Amino acid sequence: MHVVVAGQGYVGLPLAVRAAEVGHHVVGYDVDPHRVQQLATGESYVEDVASARLRAVLDSGAYCVTAEAAALARFDIAVITVPTPLRDGVPDLTYIESCAHTLGAHLRPGATVVLESTTYPGTTEELMLPILEKSSGLIAGADFHVGYSPERIDPGNKKWPFDKTPKVVSGIDAASLDVVKGFYDGLVETTVPVSGTKAAELAKLIENTYRHVNIALVNELAMLARPLGVNVWETIDAAASKPFGYMRFTPGPGVGGHCLPIDPSFLSWKVERAVGVPFRFVELANDVNNHMPDYVVRRLMEAFNTRRMAVSGSRVLLLGLAYKANTADARESPSARVAELLLDLGAEVRGADPHVVDDIRTDARLIRVEAAAEEIAASDAVVLLTDHAEFDYETILEHAPYVLDCRNRLSGANVDVL
Repeated sequence: MHVVVAGQGYVGLPLAVRAAEVGHHVVGYDVDPHRVQQLATGESYVEDVASARLRAVLDSGAYCVTAEAAALARFDIAVITVPTPLRDGVPDLTYIESCAHTLGAHLRPGATVVLESTTYPGTTEELMLPILEKSSGLIAGADFHVGYSPERIDPGNKKWPFDKTPKVVSGIDAASLDVVKGFYDGLVETTVPVSGTKAAELAKLIENTYRHVNIALVNELAMLARPLGVNVWETIDAAASKPFGYMRFTPGPGVGGHCLPIDPSFLSWKVERAVGVPFRFVELANDVNNHMPDYVVRRLMEAFNTRRMAVSGSRVLLLGLAYKANTADARESPSARVAELLLDLGAEVRGADPHVVDDIRTDARLIRVEAAAEEIAASDAVVLLTDHAEFDYETILEHAPYVLDCRNRLSGANVDVL
């Protein structure tokens, strides 16, 4: 089939490449000309898609990438994987709206449009579908199919790549569901059909809200266990020995990516607007997780005070700028907030990350360095924020005068654990 994947980021590129590999003719569409140019040369910026895989589908002619809307004409299936950020706590769906207008202009009878972007229940049928109908002059269900299938991309997860991860699928009617399910059946090992698009939209938000709330729980426990004289990491490991009724979550300097800092707030916003009551679990989890960078800085200040030092004028090395180990994904990374707070307090802050090469979200005042022995030794404190495998932890222990370990990777006389 002729497949369009609108949005060529962490979600869209793996989907587009997989669809090309199984035999579809795929057009990757993105409005960022720099991103399009990079992909056209066979250079992948998404770690889940090796450049060799990208070049293979480019060379075969099964995949092409463009910023020109005219190239979307005559598609059989179009999948929307554009960003859905929050703006002042309110879901911003302008990217979905714009993409729906663009695709609607090229929509023809018998074609299918699937939304994958994370959003609140009702978006597919109440927002996207009317735009498609207005732009095309066609009627959904009668003339074309519409569905929703939430993305489940986990950057850097080798055990559960795109094709191995079960895919929830839905449609606005039985015929739409059949087409959507058939398409994804050819891409992944398992599809999970549900009764409608709202159920699929809510399923995605439940998944991420579950994680968000449980991470907030252990983050708060980490702050409370220390004054009680209890090692929270030891107790979490002990609790995880129970073979039923428990799932292990661990503390950290905060949450990042799109899934946890943003997605649960979509559900909270929708619930308050539709039902008129607050979603208290999400609001509490937001409060705890959003303030973890403040707690990290407070712990560092306490350590400096113990050593009769001030944060102002000190040299602090932050290890890890990505939100997740062994990836380059710095979206909503708590490391950025930790750096900002320390810089505002007058510290000289340096950051090392072997994956994050150039990210516009990093404070311009942050000095980028390599995590070499000399850099570690010259620091007054080292803060391990993201435990990349590339970091030499023995060198850190040997040369750092003090380490605040937010990931429980180190132990020693010069180490405090979050």
